[in-house]
Amino acid sequence: MNDEIQSILSHYNSDKTRLMDMLWDVQKQQGYISEEAITYLADGLKMSADDVRETLTFYHFFLDKPFGKYQVYLCNTVIAKMNSYHEVREALQQETGCSFNSVDDSGTFGLGDANCIGLSDQEPAMMVDNVVFTRLTPAKVKEIISQLKQDKSPEEIANPAAIANTELGYVTAMVDANLRTESIVLFKPNRDYKSILQTCLNDNIPEDIIEMVTDSNLRGRGGAGFPTGLKWRMGRDAEGEEKYVICNADEGEPGTFKDRVLLSHSPKDVLLGMIAAGYAIDSRNGIIYLRAEYWYLKDYLQQQIEDFRDEGLLGKRILGKNFEFDIRIQMGAGAYVCGDETALIESCEGKRGTPRVKPPYPIQQGYLGMPTSVNNVETLACASRIIEKGAAWYNDMGTDESTGTRLLSVSGDCEKPGIYEIEWGTTLNEVMTMIGAVDPRYVQISGPAGDSLSVEQDGEREFCYSDLSCNGSLMVFDNSRDILAIVRDFSEFFVEESCGICVPCRAGGVDLMHKMERIIDGKACQQDLDEITQWSKLLKGTSRCGLGTAAPNPILATLDKFPEIYEEKLVIQKGSLLPSFDLDEAMSAHELAYKKLVGEDE
Repeated sequence: MNDEIQSILSHYNSDKTRLMDMLWDVQKQQGYISEEAITYLADGLKMSADDVRETLTFYHFFLDKPFGKYQVYLCNTVIAKMNSYHEVREALQQETGCSFNSVDDSGTFGLGDANCIGLSDQEPAMMVDNVVFTRLTPAKVKEIISQLKQDKSPEEIANPAAIANTELGYVTAMVDANLRTESIVLFKPNRDYKSILQTCLNDNIPEDIIEMVTDSNLRGRGGAGFPTGLKWRMGRDAEGEEKYVICNADEGEPGTFKDRVLLSHSPKDVLLGMIAAGYAIDSRNGIIYLRAEYWYLKDYLQQQIEDFRDEGLLGKRILGKNFEFDIRIQMGAGAYVCGDETALIESCEGKRGTPRVKPPYPIQQGYLGMPTSVNNVETLACASRIIEKGAAWYNDMGTDESTGTRLLSVSGDCEKPGIYEIEWGTTLNEVMTMIGAVDPRYVQISGPAGDSLSVEQDGEREFCYSDLSCNGSLMVFDNSRDILAIVRDFSEFFVEESCGICVPCRAGGVDLMHKMERIIDGKACQQDLDEITQWSKLLKGTSRCGLGTAAPNPILATLDKFPEIYEEKLVIQKGSLLPSFDLDEAMSAHELAYKKLVGEDE
C-alpha cells in the first residue's frame, strides 16, 4: 500500500491543498480509505493523521471502512417520494439482501441514502459507484441488481452501446436533458468559440470586458444575484501575486439541475466564460468545482477542456496573445454547504467545507489567500454570450432591473418537468401553464433555502430580482400533497447538511425539525408556533453562513402562505405543560428507572 500512496503523493507533488484528490484516488484504488492509508498520507503531507481524518470524515462519499463492492446511493428528495421512492427502496433491500446504511453479508452491496443528486426531473434515481440510473421502478431495480450479481459493471448496464465516457452520448445514455424551451440566450449550437475569443482579445482590453459585462447588468445566477461586472472589477483591482477564477458547479440545492444540463449540453459556453473572467481580472488559473454526484460528467468535461487546449484557447499565449489561462476540475465529495463560495474554497484547499467568516470576501482573499472570482455555471455561460453579442443585445431581454434570461429546473406535479429558459418578467402563472401544471397549490422556488409560494396568492408575481429572484429550482406540488410533510422533509435536509461549526445551525435546525414533527403529530399548540418564529429569528441572525439563515425559511414561508394547515393541527394548551409532554409516560419512565436503581425490577 505504501508504494501506491507514494505514487499518489508524487502525482500531486505532496501538495496538501490537493488532499481531496488524493483521498479520491486512494478510495478508487482500495474501495475505502483505511487507517493505514490515512497514516501514509499524513506522513507524506507532513500533517497529523487527525488533520487528514478531519477532511475525510466531513464528506458524505468518502468512506473510512468498506461499503461493498458496489456502493448504491438512493436519492431521497421529496420529489422522489412522490414517485414510487418507497417501493424502489424496498426493492433495493430485497434484491441486495441488506438494509440501508449497511453492507450485505457477501460484501457485494452497500446501500445508502443521498440527498438531491441533480435528477429531480427523472426520479426516483440512484447512483451505483459513479453511474446514475433514473426513473427507477421495482422491476428496473431487480434487473440492475441481477446484472451486477452477474459481474456486469454499472457502466455496462447503463451504457450498453459502450460509448466512450468522453462523449456526450455516454452522458445522455444515462440522463435526459429535458430541454423544454427553444434557446434564447443559452444552449445555442454551433458557436465558433475560437472566433469569439479571437475577437474578444483583439478588440478589447480587460477593462472593456468588465465594462461590457457591467453594462449588461448580468447578475450572479447562483442565488445571491451579485453584479458580475462589479465582482470582476473588484477582482482586477485587488492585489495578489496570483488570482483565481472558480466555477461553482456544486449544484446541491434540492430541485436544481440546470447547471448539470449546461455542463453536458453547453460546456464550452462555461469554459469560454471562465476564460473571459480570467482575462478580465488578470488570472492564470481556473478551477471547476464539480459535485461528486456529477462524477459521470468528469471525463466528458475534461475532454472539452482538452479540446480547448488543442485549439489554443487554453494554456500559454492563448491565440498568440500575451495571455495565459488554464482550467482544472476539482471534485467535491458530497456536502451541500460547499455551495457556499467560502466553504467551496476551503474544500478546494483540501479542507473541511466549513464556511469562512466574511469579510474578507473571496474576491479580496479567496483561494490560497489570493483574490478569487467565484461564479456560478449559468453566470459564466451567460457571460460568454455577452462577450459575443454585446451588452445592448442582452439588455433587450427581461426587465429594466433584471436583464436577460433565467433557467428554471422544474420538477414535481407537472406534465413536462425539465429545463426552461424564460425571460425575466415572466409570471408564475405563465410558468405553470408552460409546464403543464394541473391544479398546482404550492410552489417551492430556489430549493428549501428559497421561498414558498401559493399559486392562488402569488400567481401574478414576476420572476425578477425585485420580486421572485429564483435561483433556478422550481418544485411544484398540487392539492393532493401534504405540505407539512414536505416542510418537515426540508427541515431534515438542513439538519443532515449542516457543517456543525456553529451552534445556532447545529442545534437550532434540529429543534425546528422536532417542532415540525410535533405539529404533524397533532401535539403542538400556539406556543410552539410562537417559539418557531422566535427561534427562527435567532437562527437567521446568528448563523455563520447561508445554510443556517435559510433553515427556517420553509416553515416560516408556508406558515405565512398556508396558516390554515398549521392551525388545524393545533390543540388547546391546558395548564403550564405543553400538549406534547405526556406526564403519565414521564412518570412511568421515572418509576421504572427508580425500581432499577433499588433493584425492585428483578
